[in-house]
Amino acid sequence: MLRVAVSRDARVVAIVLAWVPAVLLLDRPATLLEQRALGLLTWLLLLALLRGESALVRVQTLVVVVFATVIEYAFSDALGVYVYRLENVPWFVPPGHGLVYLAAYGFGRSAFARRHARALIGGTVAVGGAYAIWGMSPLAPRTDVLGAFWFLCLVGFVWLGRSRLLYVGAFMVVTYLEVLGTAMGTWTWQAHDFTGLVPMGNPPSGAAGGYGWFDLVAVAAAPWLLARLAEQRADARRASKERNATIDTLASLVGQQSEHLVVDVAVRRQEVAALERG
Repeated sequence: MLRVAVSRDARVVAIVLAWVPAVLLLDRPATLLEQRALGLLTWLLLLALLRGESALVRVQTLVVVVFATVIEYAFSDALGVYVYRLENVPWFVPPGHGLVYLAAYGFGRSAFARRHARALIGGTVAVGGAYAIWGMSPLAPRTDVLGAFWFLCLVGFVWLGRSRLLYVGAFMVVTYLEVLGTAMGTWTWQAHDFTGLVPMGNPPSGAAGGYGWFDLVAVAAAPWLLARLAEQRADARRASKERNATIDTLASLVGQQSEHLVVDVAVRRQEVAALERG
């Protein structure tokens, strides 16, 4: 029987691409309680996938989850730039951002992506550019200026960024996610941004370029956070050693004082005995 070796990166990408439509389908008729259950399951999946990753990737994913969650509550819950079906931020959204990052990262570091890096970068710019032009044309349901701006951000990331294939993976995964999510009615983008000045598509064509800022923050912040964590651990170890040394010194001093006390007591007894004999 022929066995085809499947890399971990390919498995991560496949799991995420399968999980996204499954959750979106289950969410369509879900109550708030059922939606929260989907969120807990998504958290469990994210934690399970992170077990096989390095410390750097784990911290990067955590940064994405935290940063994206702040953006979700600011631009969805507070400003209403896009609105979810139950007018809340579903519990599966924060860990979902982590899964999207892992899938994009896994695709970007895969052997396939590295072998075909130039073609993938060129294809991403070409397809993304065509999508953005369509969003600005009369053929689109509504004018999408935000999508065109985010596409320019994406071009900057894939041409100038240190992790260019990561942004290629993000374009693939985020575009897939946005098209599915809006088509199923899980969330809906408003016609304009919160200022009322910038027209947006549903979804914006260059949404991956907007998501790329999450990736940029993660790539930039994770090494710094790991360095600070290492420093704190080193400081804690030094403090522990100093504390143990102080305890040993105090114990030694107490032991010496005890010895002197024993000697003093013995001398006093001898003196008393001599006086009694005298």
